Amino acid sequence: MLSANESTITYDMTRAHSADIWFLKLRAWTWGITASVAALCIGNIAGVFGINIFGMLFELISEIIW
Repeated sequence: MLSANESTITYDMTRAHSADIWFLKLRAWTWGITASVAALCIGNIAGVFGINIFGMLFELISEIIW
């Protein structure tokens, strides 16, 4: 049976090697930077084509509220 209780989770966390934690942090930073750059690029490209993302979002929210 695949069940996890507090003692098994604690045991697994104490066995985690510091290099494993470092690689998890590296992976999180890599994906965070990649997502940020992609969002900035998509926003700039949308602006070139005249797509106002914040304007559309504001109109959608104002229609929902009012």
